[in-house]
Amino acid sequence: MTLDEASPRYDGWRVAAASAVGVFVGFASLLVYTFGIFLKPLAEEFSWSREAVSAAFGIAAMTVAVCSPPLGYLLDRFPPRRIILPCVAVFGCAFASLSLLTPHLWHLYVVFFVLGFVGNGTAQMAYSRAVSTWFDRRRGMALSLVMAGGAVGAIVLPPVAEALVLRVGWRGACLLLGGMVLAIGVPVAARFIVERPQRATAEVPVPAAGASVREGLTSRVFWILVVVLFCSSIAQNGALTHLAALLTDRGVGPGGAAVALSAMGAASLVGRLLTGWLLDRFAAPRVSFVLLAVAALGTFLLASAGSLAMGALASALIGFGMGGEADITPYMLSRHFGLRAFSTLYGFTWTAYAAAGALGPVLMGRAFDATGSYEALLVRLAIGTLGVAALMLLVPNLRSSEPERA
Repeated sequence: MTLDEASPRYDGWRVAAASAVGVFVGFASLLVYTFGIFLKPLAEEFSWSREAVSAAFGIAAMTVAVCSPPLGYLLDRFPPRRIILPCVAVFGCAFASLSLLTPHLWHLYVVFFVLGFVGNGTAQMAYSRAVSTWFDRRRGMALSLVMAGGAVGAIVLPPVAEALVLRVGWRGACLLLGGMVLAIGVPVAARFIVERPQRATAEVPVPAAGASVREGLTSRVFWILVVVLFCSSIAQNGALTHLAALLTDRGVGPGGAAVALSAMGAASLVGRLLTGWLLDRFAAPRVSFVLLAVAALGTFLLASAGSLAMGALASALIGFGMGGEADITPYMLSRHFGLRAFSTLYGFTWTAYAAAGALGPVLMGRAFDATGSYEALLVRLAIGTLGVAALMLLVPNLRSSEPERA
């Protein structure tokens, strides 16, 4: 086995690449970025309101929020593959089962509850645990590669889902996409997702050094990360879900709005890969501050964007900043707290992220219903994002895995 992390032949890079593929067909990519494609067909098929269909996504998001900490606890105590494989299998089967959806709204909600229950077992939270055991000096780049799977999903999966709906209908599209999860996600996880050999046996992982859950939850650094993630994610998720509506309200065509969304996805991919390179070379808190400042600028520009060019620029800045920021959380958790309770602590940050994901779109919708405009709220969200960015400068920088060697 090649032991040099800088070598392309290092086994850890295969684990990271396989994890990116797993994230691509997981909850945070497939469900999040294709839900909008299925919303209108479902509403028309069963004469449901769009609000009623949208509530299914809220159920999945809140279920992820509740289930992430206990799922992280399991990931810290068993080989990740044992948790990931059943989660991917259940997720793929549940998504495919939407092809058999009946006219009962509770049926839709039950399926989305199941999708949320196993969701983070198919997302970057689960894969980051295995990848982090393989890397120290190149951990930032490795985690960014994992996150890139979600960014590629943002670019590829919406047009694929749209094309499938046009050709085989929404039921056929759900069946094929669920089958894709099983055909790709299960064998990739079974074959490649393993912790570094000296850190785990075939049965039970050797306990990693680092902070306990209690020590992490009482740490000032941990709560700074949670506050920053929650506040910045409100702006990101609010902008993402209302971007098309905002631009079409201002005279941009539906095709142009789709271009702006694609720009956000492409910028997110670039941001994640570049952030990985930066994290391995510069202080993580300062990298985070710059990324959040970029996202704040994008949010501020979106508030007054009245053309496709300005809308695409604003969405690209938001995508670049928040895409890169997604790398920061697992990286800093592993640096400050080691791997002993890494997944459990990561799960608690996901609770904050999922809650923000549910709150952001609601705040945006309420602001528009009350004032007929998103502008005032977006300006406030931009200021708030810049404010929490400054909090990151209070976090000390750790360039090596000090907790793990303690």
